[in-house]
Amino acid sequence: MADRPVTKLDKSEVLAGLFAVWDDITALLGGLPEAEWEAASPLPGWDVKALVAHMIGTESFLAGVPAPQPDIDVSTLGHVRNDIGVMNECWVRHLSAETGADVLKRFKDITDDRRKALTSMSADEWDAVTLTPVGPESYGRFMRVRVFDCWMHEQDIREALRWPSSDDQLVGPASELSLDEIAGTMGYVVRKRANAPEGSRVLFELTGPLSRSIRVSVDGRAQLVDDFGGQEPTATIRLDGLQFTRLAGGRPLCPARSQDIDLGGDKEVAAQVVEHLNFVI
Repeated sequence: MADRPVTKLDKSEVLAGLFAVWDDITALLGGLPEAEWEAASPLPGWDVKALVAHMIGTESFLAGVPAPQPDIDVSTLGHVRNDIGVMNECWVRHLSAETGADVLKRFKDITDDRRKALTSMSADEWDAVTLTPVGPESYGRFMRVRVFDCWMHEQDIREALRWPSSDDQLVGPASELSLDEIAGTMGYVVRKRANAPEGSRVLFELTGPLSRSIRVSVDGRAQLVDDFGGQEPTATIRLDGLQFTRLAGGRPLCPARSQDIDLGGDKEVAAQVVEHLNFVI
């Protein structure tokens, strides 16, 4: 079987998005009262501090720093479902007793280290194939997954603190790259998860500041296409762009934005796709 082609991405574009979302998270958490660090997030079992600890843990792992030993068998916790979850929880528990200010300092320190390492990375290293959360892929694609993960967690933090992103705050390289990452999974979602029939042409119409059209054509296999070759979509799903990212990430809808989801064409197929949008492990 031929190796899957890997995604080659522009290093400066991906790093602009990654560094921007780290800056946004740092600014959002600066001076946050200690009690707010314990605000419950939309992710089961995690407060704001846990979300930041998780990001520290992933960047530490990428920097070659081993996970701390947990005080309990974290694999028995209800919200831990896989090996990645186990690693995340080791950091969450390790940092839970630290103050918010100390956790934020750790976040700044590790992301500063990662900025230097990523900036100095050669083009060959950036394009080299490595193990990633989406299978063997380029290191650059892995970093786009990091943009997506951190950007999603910024929105989780905002939900926890009841400071939802404004329209202006939603526009930028991090949200665009996150949407690119989500769009890249929609073939899998439409065909494998929602089981859309052969010949389906599914159009996602995203509205609001994250507006874009995502088209998936099922022709033997499902793939992203720029257009349907002059044919009409067989099923359409129209919703706010941020809400699309929330559903794709298995999160509850954001209360601050429109929660309308309009289905068109074959509404049964459209409803199946919406029901199976969550692709996050």
